[in-house]
Amino acid sequence: QAQLVESGGGLVQAGGSLRLSCAASGRTFSSYIMAWFRQAPGKEREFVAAITPSGTPSATSTHYAEFAQGRFTISRDSAENTVYLQMNSLKPEDTAVYSCAARMGSIVELTTTRLWNFWGQGTQVTVSS
Repeated sequence: QAQLVESGGGLVQAGGSLRLSCAASGRTFSSYIMAWFRQAPGKEREFVAAITPSGTPSATSTHYAEFAQGRFTISRDSAENTVYLQMNSLKPEDTAVYSCAARMGSIVELTTTRLWNFWGQGTQVTVSS
């Protein structure tokens, strides 16, 4: 059974950094688009970043929400079936549960949560001011 398990969340001061990991198991996700979403208390789940399948380095593309541009970096290690989210210059408004997701297909409508087939349980990120 396919499973995504996030780790790396925690409490960090504003301006600090965290690196989240999403370990995939049960199937090979190297041909899947992988993404990170987040959900803050009382808010809708929102798209953070996505990365396309890795074939050759030039074929992999990344996509970011505006708030993540320049601060967050998504990457993947297909050999280890793992996706990462490096988050720098964290702000209190980044506090949320961060979840990874996977799907096949095109890169259209990346922000639409119902189009993602696999989800992890999430990891809590709390940024103190």
